[in-house]
Amino acid sequence: MSSTVGDSAQATGMGDRLGLKPGMVVQELGWDDVIDADMVDGDYGNVVDAVLLWWRDDDGDLVDGLVDALTDLVGGGSIWLLTPKVGRSGSVDAADVTEAAPIAGLSQTTTAAVSKDWQATRLVAPKTPA
Repeated sequence: MSSTVGDSAQATGMGDRLGLKPGMVVQELGWDDVIDADMVDGDYGNVVDAVLLWWRDDDGDLVDGLVDALTDLVGGGSIWLLTPKVGRSGSVDAADVTEAAPIAGLSQTTTAAVSKDWQATRLVAPKTPA
C-alpha cells in the first residue's frame, strides 16, 4: 500500500481543499469513501504529515479520539476531523468540537465541505514561542 496522497482527480480536488499535497504521508483513522487515495492506517508506526479522523456522534469520547490522532502526527501537521454534516446520521454538534479541541491541546482553524454528507474541521496544535 502506498502511504502518500495519490494523484486521482477526486483525491486531488479533495486534497486541494484540505491542503494535502502529493508526497505527504496521510493517516486515516475511522473510515468513509470520500477520498480516493491510499492512506496509512492507525498501525503505521511512523510520523505522518496529516491525519484524517472520521468521527460520528456515537464513536465515543471525541477528546480521546483527538488525543489518539496526535500519536503519529509530526510537529506542524494537522488533523482534519471529518464529521457528518448537520442533519445527517451521526452528525457531531459543532459545540462538541469547539469544546473537545482545546482539551486535546488543539486549536480549530478551518472548516470545509468535503462531500454532500461530510464536512472537515482542521485542528492544529498551537505554536509554542521559540
